[in-house]
Amino acid sequence: MSASAREVTDDDFDDVVRRAGRPVLVDFWAPWCGPCRVMGPILDAMAEAHEGTLDIVKVNLDESPETARRFGVSSIPALLLFSGGQLLTTLVGAKPRTLIEKAIADHL
Repeated sequence: MSASAREVTDDDFDDVVRRAGRPVLVDFWAPWCGPCRVMGPILDAMAEAHEGTLDIVKVNLDESPETARRFGVSSIPALLLFSGGQLLTTLVGAKPRTLIEKAIADHL
């Protein structure tokens, strides 16, 4: 089975993201957001390409608003890269895969 971005919620965010043993790219999104839907296949392809070195997870803004508030997410899509429980970088808006890969390369 190929890797894909998995859903996390307010309830399991800390366990999945902040305590992960490798970098985690978090996609804050919502089903009504057109640019967010465009990012889905890009992030799924990245999850497969980086399997074992990078986890990619999705947080639905409508279902987990507290996590978005904690990290100041006010525009979506928003990609936040965490490593060792620390926020390393943030990208806001739909981005091409090449730009995302460049932004995370130094942290993998």
